Amino acid sequence: MLRGNLPAKIDDKGRIKIPADFRKFVEEKYGAELYVTSLTGNNVLVYPLSEWEEIEAKLLAPPKMKPEKVKFLRNANYYGQVTQMDKQGRVLIQPHLRERAGMNGEVAIMGNLNYLEVWNNERFAKLLQTDPYTDKDAEILSEFGI
Repeated sequence: MLRGNLPAKIDDKGRIKIPADFRKFVEEKYGAELYVTSLTGNNVLVYPLSEWEEIEAKLLAPPKMKPEKVKFLRNANYYGQVTQMDKQGRVLIQPHLRERAGMNGEVAIMGNLNYLEVWNNERFAKLLQTDPYTDKDAEILSEFGI
């Protein structure tokens, strides 16, 4: 599983180096092929390609033209690209996503079970303040046995 938060940096060429713990897990379980995207432009999502393909398979199920599916695919494809980790574990983030998500300098890479979420540190700190974990969140999660 991908879990926790590991710091990283975006280099001058717009690449992020996946931290060793995450990299090892991804390479051993999935290989080097990735789908790098975003749904909002506020952050970067890094999926092992096979995990992303499972999402696509679900989206193929009827009804195909449901507005939420169309919007999801529109955003994911606009920001998305299939790529590979290089031998040093670096992954290119395409320029318009890099700019929109504020991907420069220090970033936080968080494991979200089967994909990685990358945030500009300042944006994420603001998100934690404006959208804190609440008792209501805990109540809803209890329905899942958490």
